[in-house]
Order: sequence, then structure tokens, then C-alpha cells
Amino acid sequence: MLAVSAEATKGPASYFPSIEKTYGRPIGEWLQRVRDKLPAKHMDLVAMLKTEHGMGHGHANAIVAAVLAAEKQ
Repeated sequence: MLAVSAEATKGPASYFPSIEKTYGRPIGEWLQRVRDKLPAKHMDLVAMLKTEHGMGHGHANAIVAAVLAAEKQ
């Protein structure tokens, strides 16, 4: 599971506060939505967030990158 702290301001996690504010849902929910679609290709997951949830490319990419990085650990 991906741990997100208030100090995590580098990499994909730097987008998390903006994602929560913009889309009105906690980041944990977005991360779980991506995990629920695994296994899948990075860009297919980005496309899902963009088409099904109206998310911008940068935000969608940050969420997917965070999930896939955590899966490798």
C-alpha cells in the first residue's frame, strides 16, 4: 500500500493535494481505482482516469505512476 505523508512533495505525490482539491475525492480513493484495474499498461490506466473521471493528463499520470511504483516495491 502506498503511504502518503504531508511531507511527500517530490515526484508524483507532489500532485496529490491538487488532485484532491480539483476532483473532490481523497487520493486514497484514486489510488484504489487504479489498483483495481491492475494488471494494465500505464497509458491504459491514464486513459481510464481521463475518460471515465474527466481527469487531466498530468494528474492521471501522477496517480498511475505512484501506484505502479508502489507495486514494484
